[in-house]
Amino acid sequence: IMKLHGDAFVAGWVGGAASVLVSHPLDTVKVRLQTNSAYRGAVHCIIKTFTREGVKGFYRGMSFPLASAAAYNALVFGVYSNTVNFLCHVRYGDANHVPGCSDIFIGAMMAGGVSVSVGTPIDLIKIRLQTQTNTVHRGNATRAMATSPLQPKVYSGPMQCTRDIYQNYGLRGMYRGASSMLIRDIPGYALYFVPYELFRSLFKPEEGRVGAASALLAGGLAGTISWGVMNPVDTIKSRLQADIGVKAQKYDGFLQCVRSSYQSEGYSVFLRGMGMNALRGFPQSAALFFGYEMALNTIMKIHALLKA
Repeated sequence: IMKLHGDAFVAGWVGGAASVLVSHPLDTVKVRLQTNSAYRGAVHCIIKTFTREGVKGFYRGMSFPLASAAAYNALVFGVYSNTVNFLCHVRYGDANHVPGCSDIFIGAMMAGGVSVSVGTPIDLIKIRLQTQTNTVHRGNATRAMATSPLQPKVYSGPMQCTRDIYQNYGLRGMYRGASSMLIRDIPGYALYFVPYELFRSLFKPEEGRVGAASALLAGGLAGTISWGVMNPVDTIKSRLQADIGVKAQKYDGFLQCVRSSYQSEGYSVFLRGMGMNALRGFPQSAALFFGYEMALNTIMKIHALLKA
């Protein structure tokens, strides 16, 4: 990826919005599989969701990640790009030098670590909205949420959900699941950016830029690898974040959630949603990198016109 400093933040914003628009229905199915053992599999979850809630059920909670994913991915790509710039400047004396695999690896892990500061509250609100399966609002959130193994709809939208969690649990509550997100995202982004750069290098991009088809394929493959491998940690993160706001919380923290989930459901619990996660990872990441690369191409052309 050509190093464009602030331009990477803008391109990340575009890519993030594109990824949510493409992948949110599959993400909703993935989250419900991970947090609710009542579903026998992806097909069963899809049928139940459609029967109870219609098409709207798959888009539950999308408004918040659509608005926030832009900022989140702007941070991820901005940190990644500028970290790699810095490493190339230090190691090779040129910030625009082609980065080595270790440069990409370090930049990706740095992006993953920093992203948690923004990503944890975003994921928390998204998951709480996605796990609401009843279409009728029932008033008081805390009382209603304990009435069924399937979470009833208790929040009218992201603002009410954010306000309720913050008022009851404070800032600490907004960052529930942050430790599991760190464990997921630091290696997860390394498994994201390194394969992407390797795959796109195989497609021989013209003049150092990757084309649309190459970005879609390389991004999709990278997303499938990263999300598939990190699924066990993602499952624990989803369970921790879906567990806040209920009358009686099941989990005290990451390790307790791992032990409790294993004791009640066995090893298979860590594989729940893996197929959907890997499947979702392809279109989500394909759209993300496509939006990112195409936005960078457009920004470069604008810079060229301004300099002409």
